[in-house]
Parts: sequence; C-alpha cells; structure tokens
Amino acid sequence: MKSIRFRFLAAFLAVLLGSVVAKSQTAEEAPPPPMHRHGMGMGMEGHMHYLAAKLNLTDDQKTQMKAIQEKEQPTMKPLHQQEHQIDMQLRQYVEGNFDQAKVAALAAQKAQIQAAITVQQTRIHNELYQLLTADQKTQLKQMEANHEARMQRHMSKEVPAPPEQ
Repeated sequence: MKSIRFRFLAAFLAVLLGSVVAKSQTAEEAPPPPMHRHGMGMGMEGHMHYLAAKLNLTDDQKTQMKAIQEKEQPTMKPLHQQEHQIDMQLRQYVEGNFDQAKVAALAAQKAQIQAAITVQQTRIHNELYQLLTADQKTQLKQMEANHEARMQRHMSKEVPAPPEQ
C-alpha cells in the first residue's frame, strides 16, 4: 500500500511540476514538447493547473518549483533524449526484420535509462514535496486516497464478455 501511495505521490508531483512550468512560460517561449505514449485525458497542462489550483500554491511556491525544474532540466533532458533514440531504434524492428538479440540489448539499455529517470524524478518530486505546507501535504494525501479509491473501484469492475456472434 505504501508503494502505491508513493507512486501516486510521485505522479502527482510530476504533474504539479509540469503545471508550474507550463503556467510560468511566457507567450514568447516555445511550447513544451508533447507527452508521448501517455493518454492524459484532459491533457497534461489542464491536469497540472487543476492540481496546482486545488493545493492553492503560493506564487513563491510556484517560483521555487520552477527553479527546481530549471535546475534539473539539464540532467533530465539528455535522459529523455536517450530514451527517445532507443525507441526510434526499436521501431525499425517493428517495421522491419525482428532481431531478438538486438531488441533485447536495446531493451536493457532502455531499462537502465528508465531507472536513472525514475531515480532523478523521485529526487525532484521529493524536493517539490518539501515545498508544500503541512495543510497542502494533508490535502495531497487526501487527493491521493480519493484517486486510489477510484482506481480500486475501476480495477474491480468485471470485464464484459465479448458479444456473441
């Protein structure tokens, strides 16, 4: 249970960080690159604004969170670029001839990069979490508990049988 709560906290803080960054950008700056592989429903930016508003972050908190993101960007960007390059290499084995040994080697490289990303993101999320007030932390935990309850209800629903033909 603690592991699930930590994952939700990490996911929330990632979303919160993105919200702060998105909100702090001016019109002159380029928009952030699109998120890949993850359907985010109302969109990552909308979700982040929602969470930032729910926690009622102060301008100082937003500024500090933006500073953390800017400080960490030089570390995270190369990791994401490496992961993307491996994804592009893997695509050739989907579209062309499959070579299990080469795919396995690329998968191992990707796993190492993903592990490094997870470590960095968790450290960053911890820094962001430390910026929250006690009330905001309590509210975040309640939001996580509500989300977990919704996920449990969703996961416990029975999968409908395929239609008869």
